[in-house]
Amino acid sequence: MPSLSLGLKLNPCSDESSIISIVGVVAGLAYEKCGSEMMVTMWITEISSPFLHLREILKELGYKDTDINLAADVSFAVIFSIARMCVGPYLCYVTLSADNPILIKAMALGLQLVSAFWFFKIARMVKYKFVKRSASKTKSS
Repeated sequence: MPSLSLGLKLNPCSDESSIISIVGVVAGLAYEKCGSEMMVTMWITEISSPFLHLREILKELGYKDTDINLAADVSFAVIFSIARMCVGPYLCYVTLSADNPILIKAMALGLQLVSAFWFFKIARMVKYKFVKRSASKTKSS
């Protein structure tokens, strides 16, 4: 990954989501539209964050590949999936079908596409965790 002169590493996937969110919020404020949609979007995108952070904390504490870590992974995946793949598309539809400026519509669609990308990556991670877990249970029996 490329790094900035400050020694910070860029994460293209996370950075795209952040840029889309910032541009969307600035556009909403500039056009004085979509206030409630922006608040719901922030809620949707941040509701899974505590579980994401819990996963990282558990790994740092040495609980990787344990039952509690698996529970944190599954909790994160379920909450992320419900928020971003059930509520998110509805909010995207509402934003796209309303009389909003094209920039706001583009940001809504862009954020939903990024959410779909992450959904598939997270689903693949959960599948891997369960396959790995069942393989280790079979091997130890």
